Amino acid sequence: MPQAKVHTSHAERQAAYRRRCAHARERQLKEKGLPSLPALSTIPGTTRWRQAVQSATDLLGAVVTEMEEYFDDRSERWQDGDRGERFKECLEAITDARDAVADLTFP
Repeated sequence: MPQAKVHTSHAERQAAYRRRCAHARERQLKEKGLPSLPALSTIPGTTRWRQAVQSATDLLGAVVTEMEEYFDDRSERWQDGDRGERFKECLEAITDARDAVADLTFP
């Protein structure tokens, strides 16, 4: 048995699709804690960009904290060994990345 048509025209079906896509984008932004995009594409999304940079800084800060705790929980032998040295280098690189992201400014 054929299904009943939900939309009377292709244009109506496309409009419904665009509304669903816009609603999904808004929901994703809200889930991530980001403000919505400006109504006009010529207006910069400075507030949104600042929030995204702050979220990235917070996330990198959490990684640094966890890695430092992990490193401190290891024995001195492990810390002084090759694996400890490589781990410390990685930790320093992530700390530098966090600091670089935190230093970003917007007009």
